[in-house]
Amino acid sequence: MHRADYDLAMLLKYENVAWYEDGKVRILDRRVYPIKTEYVVCETYGQVARAIADMVTQSGGPYTAASMGMALAAYEGASLAEDKFIAHMTNAAHTLANARPTTAKNMALITERAMNVVRNELLAGRSGRTVVDAVFSDNIDRLNEHYTRYEKTGEHLCDLIPGNGVAMTQCFAETVVGMLLRALRNRKSGGNVKFICPETRPYYQGARLTASVIRDMGFDVTVISDNMPAAVMKAKNVDIFTSAADVICMDGHIVNKTGTFQIALAAKHWGIPYFVTGTPNRQHPTIDTVTIEQRDPALVLESMGLKHTLPGVAGYYPAFDITPPKFCDGVVTDKGVFSCYDLMRYF
Repeated sequence: MHRADYDLAMLLKYENVAWYEDGKVRILDRRVYPIKTEYVVCETYGQVARAIADMVTQSGGPYTAASMGMALAAYEGASLAEDKFIAHMTNAAHTLANARPTTAKNMALITERAMNVVRNELLAGRSGRTVVDAVFSDNIDRLNEHYTRYEKTGEHLCDLIPGNGVAMTQCFAETVVGMLLRALRNRKSGGNVKFICPETRPYYQGARLTASVIRDMGFDVTVISDNMPAAVMKAKNVDIFTSAADVICMDGHIVNKTGTFQIALAAKHWGIPYFVTGTPNRQHPTIDTVTIEQRDPALVLESMGLKHTLPGVAGYYPAFDITPPKFCDGVVTDKGVFSCYDLMRYF
């Protein structure tokens, strides 16, 4: 079986993102990795949705978890009559897609793909475990397609980084990080590129996930705290700032992990280009169509489970911020680099 993850870091291997097998979905708990390597095991699609909502997996991980959750849902409903099975799967698709509000429209594309597989299997007269196997097999096809598409994105981003350059990242760009590193390894002098990762509180995706992948794949990486990027950009001669995005609106606004906007502001001040990676989203023609998820404010009052504020101190935790298009130098996609003001050209 062809696997597009063949030489990537442990964290990016399919089985270590989310994996369906024998009536269970196993999800690597990114809330504690790499301090601990633990998996959350889900026995119902509802538990998968809960794991997504609880940030067990982050960045691109929820999409894989949702697709594997659909295989689990098919397993749960394998003995149902066809009409009840369709209703069961429809409910699973809705529940998984809406586990987190900001990415619900993108997640719905994943669950609807699984529903199309289910419908085709039923039309062909197949049922039960055969449908489960078909949904799982399509998940692998989707992952291969996704990784292959982002391999091209990684190659285009690679072309924007000088041979001995310094790149600053934000949060965890998942597949793009691995594919960028693969492209750099294949490029003469690419291995000399250095990375700086802001920590990305309160879950520390930059420190624990991005930095782990970069180190795992043999590159120089330095972690800084979230209040350091503006100063470090100047002190360490950063050449490029890059992030992925949870949503790239057609009007050029970028929705990504909170902190992206302030780093983009600092980059603009120092004359450092900011390139976002991802695919423009026609389901979000303007920024007004995006719901910014508000997460538990108590999470900013603690660090890795250790509370550090007095009782009565309030917290505030918007999961994402919005970077206006004027602060971004281009959207790096599988088809090349596009201006934030000309995203329809991608299609």
